[in-house]
Amino acid sequence: MADPKGFLNHGREVAKSRPVEERLKDWNEVYVPGSLLPIISKQASRCMDCGIPFCHNGCPLGNLIPEWNDYAYREDWAAASERLHATNNFPEFTGRLCPAPCESACVLGINQPAVTIKNVEVSIIDKAWETGDVAPQIPERLSGKTVAVIGSGPAGLAAAQQLTRAGHTVAVYERADRIGGLLRYGIPEFKMEKRHINRRIEQMRAEGTRFRTGIEIGRDLKATDLKKRYDAVVLAVGATTARDLPVPGRELKGIHQAMEYLPLSNKVQEGDFVAPPITAEGKHVVVIGGGDTGADCVGTAHRQGAASVTQLEIMPRPGEERNTASQPWPTFPMLYKVTSAHEEGGERVYSVSTTHFEGDEDGNVQWLHLTEVEFIDGRLTPKPGTERKIPAQLVTLAMGFTGTDRENGLVDQFGLDLDERGNVARDDAYQTNVPGVFVAGDAGRGQSLIVWAIAEGRSAARGVDRHLTGVSELPAPIRPTDRALMV
Repeated sequence: MADPKGFLNHGREVAKSRPVEERLKDWNEVYVPGSLLPIISKQASRCMDCGIPFCHNGCPLGNLIPEWNDYAYREDWAAASERLHATNNFPEFTGRLCPAPCESACVLGINQPAVTIKNVEVSIIDKAWETGDVAPQIPERLSGKTVAVIGSGPAGLAAAQQLTRAGHTVAVYERADRIGGLLRYGIPEFKMEKRHINRRIEQMRAEGTRFRTGIEIGRDLKATDLKKRYDAVVLAVGATTARDLPVPGRELKGIHQAMEYLPLSNKVQEGDFVAPPITAEGKHVVVIGGGDTGADCVGTAHRQGAASVTQLEIMPRPGEERNTASQPWPTFPMLYKVTSAHEEGGERVYSVSTTHFEGDEDGNVQWLHLTEVEFIDGRLTPKPGTERKIPAQLVTLAMGFTGTDRENGLVDQFGLDLDERGNVARDDAYQTNVPGVFVAGDAGRGQSLIVWAIAEGRSAARGVDRHLTGVSELPAPIRPTDRALMV
């Protein structure tokens, strides 16, 4: 145990953010560099090393949280990094992007603010990179087997790294021009600078993983031809079919899916554009969808100089504290969350639904018409007399995703079965109905968190390894049927 009285002597203290007026002038991460290390030992000491650490139940990776908390408290960074990497290939990603269900399940959180697990995690990995404790793990021998991984998001990268370290020859195919999937082109720079991806890719290259960018399986290369080249295939193509909003005026110019809008600002940071082809500069922006992707659109619009930003959510505003009756500990509660993007301004409107869009004579969107809604007999129903319109010269749709891409032909060319929710069906070993073809991440699970994607990639890698060799020592932290701890 780190410090038996740590949780009594120290309160919760989190990473400091840079002033809003400063960070809106750049695209760097919002946190003050180096602000965590001076406080993280005390924060780690608050961990009680519980007899039953429920933080393990909150995290699908099975992270050894009390162990690396103890090492961080003692400032044994090498040991902390080893324990951290024992269950997580990319803690610098999860430490920045995960909503931390582990903290919702922290036993201390029953009657005190939970341990800052996420901050401890990112402190350990940042220190490990600084001290050179993150090194390539090159396999001692090669198996002679080959594996193609389609998709380079967190699930694909985790599967590829695990299989490479097991001795297989792995090639990762990515349809975009750079590796990283939505980590690269969906997550804004202010949430995670892309240098973190770049150095992991270099580590994986040194280990032997090969990367093929700009190749879309199904279009540029037939799935059947790919399967002939490799002994096994892992599909980690995500759930990229965005939910649309079929209301009058949807065809107007200036209405875009979030994943049409967000990648362009990332490409500006990569040097591909001087200015993004779709910009919020000087415009009244409306973001439809109250989740993390919507918040990313809000923060991006602020940095592009929007005249105003309004975020709409059809559901009622959540409470600011856990409702112990409906969302008891240690489940992951739905709470009112103020992200760094929301700190920067804008308006959030709950319990409203878009009825239609109105444009100008040139076909550009100018107004969004909405109505308030309420639950009646379990259904969201418009409230009479609440209709109004708000200015909207750029609208982004951030309403989630409905399944994996069917348009590129990959699913049909492989002959894959889908489940009732439009995800690729798989068995207990993550294998699809096609022998030798496996699926990991959102493509098989549906839209989920980054920790679930990495856990799926690690688990699918074990299934592939057993398929190729008959036995595997790779860990499998979750089963395909496991779900988050929620009511």
